[in-house]
Amino acid sequence: MPKMKTKKSLKRRIKVTGTGKLMHHREGRRHLQSGKRAKRRRKLRKPKIVPKHYYKAYMQLLSPSL
Repeated sequence: MPKMKTKKSLKRRIKVTGTGKLMHHREGRRHLQSGKRAKRRRKLRKPKIVPKHYYKAYMQLLSPSL
């Protein structure tokens, strides 16, 4: 069976923290900023932890690179 390849698109979007959590940037920051309130824009700046139910699938796709 061939080696499993890393999913490069996911590798670019996800960062693994020192404790093993997965972080990603929030959606909604690309355009149409003027229609969003300042509080919402501030919250969109911060990265977000990937929910636990995605963790197993994401780690499988990232595993060769880790």
